[in-house]
Amino acid sequence: MTHTAWRNLPTTPLMFVVLALMWGTSFVAIEVGLEFFPTLTFAAIRYEAAGLLMLAYAVYSTDRWRPQTRDELLATAIGAVFIIAAYHGLLYLGQNYVPGAIASIIISLSPILTAVFAGVILSEDSLGKVGVLGLLAGFAGVVLVADPGAGILGSAQGLGIVLIFLGAVSFALGSVLTRPLRTALPVQSMQAWTMFGGGVILHVWGLVRGESLAAIEWAPVGIASFLYLTLVSGAVAFLLYFELLDRLGPTELNLIGYVEPVVAAVMSFVLLGHAIETTAFVGFGAIFVGFAAMKKDTVVDAVIAVRRRVTV
Repeated sequence: MTHTAWRNLPTTPLMFVVLALMWGTSFVAIEVGLEFFPTLTFAAIRYEAAGLLMLAYAVYSTDRWRPQTRDELLATAIGAVFIIAAYHGLLYLGQNYVPGAIASIIISLSPILTAVFAGVILSEDSLGKVGVLGLLAGFAGVVLVADPGAGILGSAQGLGIVLIFLGAVSFALGSVLTRPLRTALPVQSMQAWTMFGGGVILHVWGLVRGESLAAIEWAPVGIASFLYLTLVSGAVAFLLYFELLDRLGPTELNLIGYVEPVVAAVMSFVLLGHAIETTAFVGFGAIFVGFAAMKKDTVVDAVIAVRRRVTV
C-alpha cells in the first residue's frame, strides 16, 4: 500500500473503534486483575502510574503543566475526588461481585445521570416529558441488568451493582461540577494531575480498608492486567482520546460509552467464557433508548457527522 493510500484511510473512525476496544476491554482487565491485587490498591497504583506518565507527556508537549488559578486547582480537585477516586474506587469494589461486561452496561447510565445533574445544578434546560421518559427508561435498563427476579436483591451481586451505580453517579456529578470552572490549563496537564491526585486518594482509602502492597500476588496474568490498564487503556487510550476530542468534539465522542459495553461483552466471552444474559442486553438497549430520548438532537447530529466522516 502506498503512502498516499495510507493517508486516504478514514483514520478518525478507526481511532474511535480502537479507543472503544481499549476502554471496553478495560472492564475485563479489571476483573482479571482483582484476582491478584487488593481492590483499591489496584486502582490506586494504576492511576498513580498513569498520572505520572501523562504528566511527563504534558511537560513535553504543552507550554504549561501545573494548575495555577483557583478554578484550575478546584477543577483538578473535583476530578481527582469524583471522577477518579470515587468513581473507580466504587467500580473496582463493585467488580469484586459483578462481571466486567455487566459493570460496563451499568456505567453506560452515566450520560443520562449527567444530563439530570446538569439540569438540577446548572439550571440547564429542564428534562421535559420526553426527558423524564428517557430517565425512566435508563433506570429500567439498570433494573433489567440487575434481574431482581433472579433473587439478586440482598445478594453479593446486588451489592456490586449498587456500588457500580454509585460510581456512575459520582462520575456524572464530577463532570457537571467542573463545567462552570474556567481553566486554560491544557487538557493533558489537567488529566495528569487528576489521575495522580485520584490515585493518591485511592491509596489512602485502601490503607484505611486495611489493604497492603504486601498482599499483591505478582503473577504474570496480574502483571499483564496492570500493565494493560496503565499503559494501553490508560496512557495510550487517553492520547487517542485527546486527538479524537480535537477532531470530533465532546458530543460525538461521548457516544463511545455505548460501544464499550458491546466490546466488554464480547471480550468477556472470548477471554473468560462469560456469557451475558439476554435481559442484560435488553437492559443496555433500554439505557441507550433513554439517552437517545433525552439527547435526541445530540445523537442525530453525532450519527450524521460520523457517517459524513466515513464516506468522505
